[in-house]
Amino acid sequence: VPYWTYDSQTHTRYHGQRGDVYMVPQSYTTVENGRPVRRTRMVTKIRWTPVSGQVARFFDDVLVGASRSLPRRITDQLKPWDLKNLVPYSVEYLSGFRSEVYQVGLDQGFDYAVALMDQVIRQDIARDIGGDRQRINAVDTRHSDTRFKHLLLPVWSAGFRFRGKVYRFVV
Repeated sequence: VPYWTYDSQTHTRYHGQRGDVYMVPQSYTTVENGRPVRRTRMVTKIRWTPVSGQVARFFDDVLVGASRSLPRRITDQLKPWDLKNLVPYSVEYLSGFRSEVYQVGLDQGFDYAVALMDQVIRQDIARDIGGDRQRINAVDTRHSDTRFKHLLLPVWSAGFRFRGKVYRFVV
């Protein structure tokens, strides 16, 4: 099954807010045995402070399925792949097997890879902001030294019918 893998150096500037949690006493009145009683409880507050900064990360082998014949929710569950031991393509590897050509183009695959990278970058930003809570208001990510590889990964797919319902499995 065809896949794309992308490498990209990212540099991200951000603006947001750091939230630090603190407790303050709050008085209230309640009724006990028919009489008003004054009580105190601790209430959680958050002190928000504006922050800005930058984070950088190199992404290596962000994997994106380039097939539409298998749903992404299935192919994403086939991870992790041992991408460190890839070998160059040789026609002998496909002898006796069927394979697909990619159906997701290079640019479309990169758009999906960027969305995956953005999730990790947002986690990096949250760690960089620190505090107990974080708000991320603006993110500007620049990609450089972006590279790609086109891969064929071994996936076996089959299906069977049982009691009128079709079941599909993938290895």
